[in-house]
Amino acid sequence: MSSAPKLTATPLDPDLPPDAQPRRLLRRGLQTVALLGVLVAIVLLAPGLSEVRQRLGDADLGWLAAAVGLEWLSCCSYVVGFRPVFCRHMSLRSAWQIAWAELGMGSIVPASGAGGLALGAWILRRGGMPADQIARRSVAFFLLKSSVNFVAVAVIGGLLAVGLIGPHQPLWRTALPAALSVAVIVGVAALGRLGDPGPARADDDKVPRLWTEARRALGGGIREALAFLRAGDPSVLVGTFGYWAFDNAVLWAAYHAVGSSPPISVILMGYLIGQLGGALPLPGGIGGMDLGLVGTLIVYGAPAEATVAAVLAYRVILFWLPLVVGAVEFWSLRRALNQPDRPDLCLPSRRAG
Repeated sequence: MSSAPKLTATPLDPDLPPDAQPRRLLRRGLQTVALLGVLVAIVLLAPGLSEVRQRLGDADLGWLAAAVGLEWLSCCSYVVGFRPVFCRHMSLRSAWQIAWAELGMGSIVPASGAGGLALGAWILRRGGMPADQIARRSVAFFLLKSSVNFVAVAVIGGLLAVGLIGPHQPLWRTALPAALSVAVIVGVAALGRLGDPGPARADDDKVPRLWTEARRALGGGIREALAFLRAGDPSVLVGTFGYWAFDNAVLWAAYHAVGSSPPISVILMGYLIGQLGGALPLPGGIGGMDLGLVGTLIVYGAPAEATVAAVLAYRVILFWLPLVVGAVEFWSLRRALNQPDRPDLCLPSRRAG
């Protein structure tokens, strides 16, 4: 009996997408480090923040080490969820390298990780995966990661609103975010039930063609995300939940490192709403996410000085760990892109699952 023909990746050229060019990455990295340095300098030098400086100076190294370990587990969970969504037959080596490269790029590119997904999409496309499949799976993966946040806010906000967990909060901080989260979840699911437009025609203008392709990717991605959830794939569920839960735990450990322990419900609610600042077009979300987290956590009742110290520690860990590991994996992966004997970057759609 003859064996099935071996599937190999298409020959690749060394050109990288614009946002992943080494010079641009270096420039973005330097901008992000500079912004992070300004943030640290403000905390270290600004008057009125002496207690914040004292908390950071006296930070418990054991809790900080635990926070680093939790961020490592969060990133590893990203890898676990990435592989079955994009290509179940991809080797663990390739899934590890591509996912970490995405995380590293997400540390220095704004838009809440969209830049990292764009890099991963380019790598998979160069490896032979059809563009429409990559677009759908990218949307699905983004929605799966985001859905955990919205479900958590709906559940925790609802429990806070009815008084089953504390501390007591006004309804606009509990029931309103919970209701908005439910509305977003229902709205996204409803979009997936709408029919897709027909394929874009080759003679269409660029803008209408891109709009049609985006609508098809969005609708298909929503349906694929729902299909993954209905299937209950353990890797998808564990990966997406672990990515969210361990990242929350980093902030929790950072609070303990600076000598504070606000209720976990406060950390969880403040985490999602505060993370919205990361969508601002700032390198690495520096400034937007930090102010969003600090402001939201304080509004929900976390102590101000401890919150500033904990968020700063959290952001330093969140920036450096994915960046350092992601950079190593990116350069290793870049060398592999021109190796035609490495078929495991992705597989053609008939075997990708």
